[in-house]
Formats: sequence, C-alpha cells, structure tokens
Amino acid sequence: MKEITIHRLEKKFGDVHALKAADLKIPAGSFTTLLGPSGCGKTTLLRLIAGLETPDAGEILMDDEFIFSGNKKISRPIHSRNFGMVFQDFALWPHLTVFE
Repeated sequence: MKEITIHRLEKKFGDVHALKAADLKIPAGSFTTLLGPSGCGKTTLLRLIAGLETPDAGEILMDDEFIFSGNKKISRPIHSRNFGMVFQDFALWPHLTVFE
C-alpha cells in the first residue's frame, strides 16, 4: 500500500462544509480507521480519496504523486487511482440473519 497524504482538503455541499481544511497522513502499509460521529465527514473523505466525489480545494497524494490538486488542476480518474473500499451497508443480505 502507498502512503496517502491529505493536505487542506475541502468539500462543501451547498452551505454545508463536509470537510474543512482537513489534513491527514496515512503511512504506507498501515491499518487505519476513521472514527467519528455521524455527519463528521468520514465517508466524504473516503469518497474524495477514491475519486467518487471531487474536492473543492486541497491536495491528495499517493506516495509523492498527486491524484488531486485544486491549484495544479490535477484530478486522476477513478480507474487509475488503485484505491478500493467497501461501504458499510446493512442491506447487503437483508434476508439473512447473523447466524445464517
């Protein structure tokens, strides 16, 4: 896994700041968990890293390579980011119980 660096990342939905000048560094090979209350921007951050949403400002780097930079006008497409995630969704197998 590559090192991920987030620098001053921002995303707004209308008048709501989902992320405001967020900074984060995830070392290569680490296991990282985003923990916080509902609505604090965890899913938005993951969607921005994956390329499912476009940031309004800031930078995302994998190792030393920009995958997004508002200032440099760089935004790598989703398929070239090599980033995967699994959404937590209770509806995956709604007809089964935990024991099934």
